[in-house]
Amino acid sequence: MTKFRPEASRGIRKPSGKRATLKTISELTGLSLSTVSLSLRGGASLKEETRQKVAEAAAQVGYVPDRAGVRLRTGKTNVIALVLDGSDEAIDFSRHMIRGIGDAIGGTRYHLTVMPEFDRSRSVETVRYILENRTADGVIITHTGARDRRVQLMMDHDFPFVSHGRTEFFTPHAFHDFHSEAFAELAVERLADTGSRDILISVGDGTTNNYHNIVRTFERTVARRGITGRVVVQDGIRPASAEMRQFGRDLADKPDRPDGIICDSETRAISMLCGLEDGGVLLGRDIRFICKQTSDILSTVFPNVDTIEEDVYAAGLELTRLLLRRIDGEAAEQLQTLSEPVAHWRS
Repeated sequence: MTKFRPEASRGIRKPSGKRATLKTISELTGLSLSTVSLSLRGGASLKEETRQKVAEAAAQVGYVPDRAGVRLRTGKTNVIALVLDGSDEAIDFSRHMIRGIGDAIGGTRYHLTVMPEFDRSRSVETVRYILENRTADGVIITHTGARDRRVQLMMDHDFPFVSHGRTEFFTPHAFHDFHSEAFAELAVERLADTGSRDILISVGDGTTNNYHNIVRTFERTVARRGITGRVVVQDGIRPASAEMRQFGRDLADKPDRPDGIICDSETRAISMLCGLEDGGVLLGRDIRFICKQTSDILSTVFPNVDTIEEDVYAAGLELTRLLLRRIDGEAAEQLQTLSEPVAHWRS
């Protein structure tokens, strides 16, 4: 298919030194101002050929919407805000999440604003600022707690949002979450089936709802299998640290060390595995190990370790899809999805 080239086909040059406007695109394409405006707003009633024509002309002249004007006319900002937890528990989490959201809004009228939060206590104030100043049409938050104050705040304001993670509020809200209960059960079953009878689970953040979902399922599954289970919460310990590596060494030296370990963080798993090897533990023989996977790094460094994958890029796509539907007024209870874990058994 031949692409539309407005300058070549009409002999009209891109105006130099001037900001491209709707009128610029109208002149280049020969379409009316109203058609151009409707197309740039994602008008589904227009023909695909018309939308493509306008999009290519807009890209060629470097058209950028006047957000202030859009906001005055419609009350919309055409912005999605991602309030992103700065935790380094999951390798490549931020990059994959942002890429997924960015790809999902491609071709829409929306832009992405990323607001990283390295101090989780300030996250509520970040959300409050968005609400009070209406700097976005919708919000995505990550790392939710059981009674997350950010969720309560946005529900009180009836503001469109979606969370990466569930909560325990009675009022429904839009969310997408990794099925952490399935992760915990799958890991315990795998270790039990391969001979482990004393399993330790390492969980990094005891404040999130994800922690409670994992631990409850872990305790229930080890009880059902008739084996021993231990829970170690490593809140406050940096995942990639000498302290985390020392934890692995200490485990290796314990006379009552576990024969199976589950870790919900790829970063902590790498540090812990290095410590276990420092202590002379042979993985797969002395201790069996399973961890949550968000990148290919651990499987490259430790190719024989079992992992259970969460696709964070796909989560970014799904969160955006749900948020756009919520912005359009769809009921929150219809916008709740889970992603299933994918096992990679290597040992």
